[in-house]
Amino acid sequence: MPLHGLILAGEGSSIRGDAPGKDHYNSDIQGDRKMQKKVKAVWMAAGLCAAFQVFAGDTLRFGLESQYPPFESRNTQGQPVGFDIDLGNAVCKAAHLKCQWVESSFDALIPALEAKKFDAINSAMNITAQREKIIDFTVPVYRIPSMLVARKGLNLQVTAEGLQGKNVGVLQGSIQEAYAKKHWETHGVNVVSYQDQNQVYNDMVAGRLDATLVMSAAGQSGFLNKPEGKDFAFAGKPVEDDAILGTGIGFGLRKGDTALKQQLDTAIETVKKDGTLTRLAARYFPGIDVNVKP
Repeated sequence: MPLHGLILAGEGSSIRGDAPGKDHYNSDIQGDRKMQKKVKAVWMAAGLCAAFQVFAGDTLRFGLESQYPPFESRNTQGQPVGFDIDLGNAVCKAAHLKCQWVESSFDALIPALEAKKFDAINSAMNITAQREKIIDFTVPVYRIPSMLVARKGLNLQVTAEGLQGKNVGVLQGSIQEAYAKKHWETHGVNVVSYQDQNQVYNDMVAGRLDATLVMSAAGQSGFLNKPEGKDFAFAGKPVEDDAILGTGIGFGLRKGDTALKQQLDTAIETVKKDGTLTRLAARYFPGIDVNVKP
């Protein structure tokens, strides 16, 4: 049983004499307080043993937003595919776990994690100081720069002045949204937030948006490499602001999930050392350095 599904005595199940199902213990122990204490101690000990066997041989539920190729998307059979899926499966294998995927919109991932809809976030989520106020993270796994994608011929400058009066689409709840709102929106740039990055691309093709700020690998694979992206290209250099853009991408965890963090951190280091991460990055992001800054 996963740790988050573990219910100890006094936390939803009870062995008190007035509890539902009390007849399970039969009349031989009713009224015998010492025996009840022994039974309770056994149940608690069993619960604690299970707690120390965090996810061992069990299923780890990863939350993801599945409209962000090549990190996460769904194939024609509706199955999750992409870099983060392959990475997650590799980490689960190293940790002797089985991955299960739970879909959510990106901006709902943290609330859903806190509500225990899943055990960890694996959705190209950057580790930032703002997010670390709410949740914990594993060690950084990889890092992807953020760049502006715009229609060819606009010759946009990736500055507040160069984008003034332009419509820039961003994924709601993303670090790209936070960056655009801080650095550009206050200078006359119209920053438009979307729950789905594919909707951003659709509005760019339709002419309702001039550009989007996106992780470079997602912009390349999810848009520029496709027929609908033929009239668009990257503009300028990657944007920089570690305070907003973070120190790298990791798996989001609930505060205090130290045992799971330790288990995943160890597995992440394994897939780094054995070359799995490098091979996956070369397949999905050719030519992009995904190594985390020292």
